[in-house]
Amino acid sequence: MSYCSYYQARVVEKDCWFLVAIMRSFEHLAFDRTFDKGTSTFEFFVPQDLEQTFLELMDFFKAEGIVQELCSLPNRLIDPQAVI
Repeated sequence: MSYCSYYQARVVEKDCWFLVAIMRSFEHLAFDRTFDKGTSTFEFFVPQDLEQTFLELMDFFKAEGIVQELCSLPNRLIDPQAVI
């Protein structure tokens, strides 16, 4: 069994709705949810087969100034010691 890759990103608050709408338009690309509303931090669970597509989309969002500080972290659902 393989597990999803895990990412977190800070999103410009006024653009959160746009990011969510675009992410949901890509069927099965990633499961996204707000991790910390106060800092507009989102978390993404990405199937390994679609990771390259996800990263390309995140590069677009970063270039547009929508996503900031995207980072890959240990999947917090697998590793209970993962830093969140």
